[in-house]
Amino acid sequence: MADRRFTPTWRVAGRLVTFQRPWIMGVVNVTPDSFSDGGRYLDPERAIAHALELAQAGADLLDIGGESTRPGADPVPLEEELRRVLPVIRGLAGHVSIPLSVDTYKAEVARQALAAGATIVNDVTGLTGDPDMPEVVRRYDAAVIVMHMQGTPRTMQLDPHYADVVAEVRAYLQTRLAELQEAGISPEAIAIDPGIGFGKTTEHNVQLLAALERFTYLGRPLCLGVSRKGFINKVLGRSGWVEHGVGGTIGVLLFALSRGALQIARVHDVAEVSAAVRMFLTLQERSDR
Repeated sequence: MADRRFTPTWRVAGRLVTFQRPWIMGVVNVTPDSFSDGGRYLDPERAIAHALELAQAGADLLDIGGESTRPGADPVPLEEELRRVLPVIRGLAGHVSIPLSVDTYKAEVARQALAAGATIVNDVTGLTGDPDMPEVVRRYDAAVIVMHMQGTPRTMQLDPHYADVVAEVRAYLQTRLAELQEAGISPEAIAIDPGIGFGKTTEHNVQLLAALERFTYLGRPLCLGVSRKGFINKVLGRSGWVEHGVGGTIGVLLFALSRGALQIARVHDVAEVSAAVRMFLTLQERSDR
């Protein structure tokens, strides 16, 4: 088991963050078709209000995305993605003290979002979807979350296959860390994400989660995006895409935390997850005395 005291640093907005506890990343989907809350916050004013509510509920950072990456999703044109995310980032920048992340794989969206006040790029393609993305990240000295995905959102769930999913995802992330360092991006700016649900079957997801401590040996903060995902329903024998309540999400995150393998939790239900994490850590600290 990984040492629960594993506390990597992450350089965000010019300062080094040491994770004495996980950061809660609040999800702000400015989309009509996200699997969980598509259309609810497509209007910029509603998205900004929702983001402020998440910050008040305890979010440590906010992740703003204008293109759904649900299974089967079609790409969004550049101008449309910019139209969705820029007003939200501009509306939040300077009004919240927590960092803003842009969820995109397009270099131009990242560039304009960073210029508007974002300081993190969350890229589901691991900075491979646009050849200009590494240079944009380097030029703005942005923090970045590098994720593994087999295929694209449109194709990723058609036939995901691995000989050894844990070894292959870990090797991919290790390779990307080396490649991005060669491209001039500091390792301290990089967090990693195994991409739960992105080109993986339910069994692949379970195998990855059960072996999360193996990813801590890469030495970088680990981000998990499991909130409300369909594999939870499948494990629990429920139908539909959206989890019935937040219980399954919390179960996954607390398991990861118990393995020392959770530094960033990307979630929709910020208040509930934040409370569960605080309670877990309080009891853990008492038990360690």
